[in-house]
Amino acid sequence: MTSDTGLDQDTDLPLLLDALRAEGLSAEPVAWDADPGRWGGFDLAVIRSTWDYVGRLGEFLAWAEATARVTRLWNPAPLVRWNSDKRYLLDLAGRGVPVVPTRCIAPGAQCAEEDFDGPHGVVVKPSVSAGARDTARYEPGRAADAVLHARMLLEQGRTAMVQPYLPLVEEGERALVFFAGTFSHAIRKQALLTEPGQMDNSRVAHPGAALHTPTEAELRTARAALAAAPVRGEPLFARVDLVLDEARGPVVMELELIEPNLFIGLAPQGADRLALAVAVAAREAKA
Repeated sequence: MTSDTGLDQDTDLPLLLDALRAEGLSAEPVAWDADPGRWGGFDLAVIRSTWDYVGRLGEFLAWAEATARVTRLWNPAPLVRWNSDKRYLLDLAGRGVPVVPTRCIAPGAQCAEEDFDGPHGVVVKPSVSAGARDTARYEPGRAADAVLHARMLLEQGRTAMVQPYLPLVEEGERALVFFAGTFSHAIRKQALLTEPGQMDNSRVAHPGAALHTPTEAELRTARAALAAAPVRGEPLFARVDLVLDEARGPVVMELELIEPNLFIGLAPQGADRLALAVAVAAREAKA
C-alpha cells in the first residue's frame, strides 16, 4: 500500500509490482486511507510508501490495527506502532544493541543548555518524523539555538530527541536492507545534515545513494537490531541505517520497519528478492 505522494514519487513501487506479477501474483497499489472496506478483499497487505502517515499518526495506527483484523498485514500492526516513534532506540539500547546515544525530552520537561552541547555539537529531532523533517544539527557553542529548536517541538506537544553529532557520518550513512530476515543489499548515501543550524524540510532524503558492501561489523550490528525488535519471526522488510562512531564502530541511527525506501532499483535482483518474500507470505496467508 502507498499514499498519494507515494504513487507519484516511490521509485521502488513499479519495480516491485512488475516483480510480483512475474511471480504470478495479482498486485495492486492502494492508498492506505482508501475505502477501508477494500482491505478484506486482499490475501495480504504490504505497507510501502505511506509517506504521509507522520502527520496523521493516530489515524494511521488505527488503520493498521483495523486492517490487520481483516487481512494479513506486513509489517504487523504491533511492530508498526512500536517503530512509529523513534524512542524505540532506547529499547534497542536496553537490549544491548549499539545505537547513537539518544536522550528524549517529553512535553512539559525542562531544557537546559548544558544538555545540548558536546564536542562535535548535537542533532535535535522530533521522535515522530520521517525524511529528517524538523531535524537540524548544531555546532559546539550553539546550545542556545538547539534549546530553542527543542522547545519549539515541545510546545507543539511533540517529544524532542537529542543526539551527539557523529562526525564520521560525513563518510556516509549505511543502509542495510533485509527481506524476511535475509540480507539483500546495502547502500551508502551522503550525509544529510550538511548545513549546521538549518532545518530544511525540502532537502533530498537520500543524496548520492549508491551500492555498498557492508563490513562484518555492520552486518552484525544490523542483525542485532532486527533480533531486538519486539515481533515473532522476521519482518517482511527492514532497513537498518548505520553510522560510524568515533571508534569506527557501526551504531544504529534508525531501524526502519514501516515505509522505508528500499533502493531495489540499485540492487540487481532486489525487486525479485522482495517479491519472493511477499509471495511466500501470501501463500502462508492462504494456507
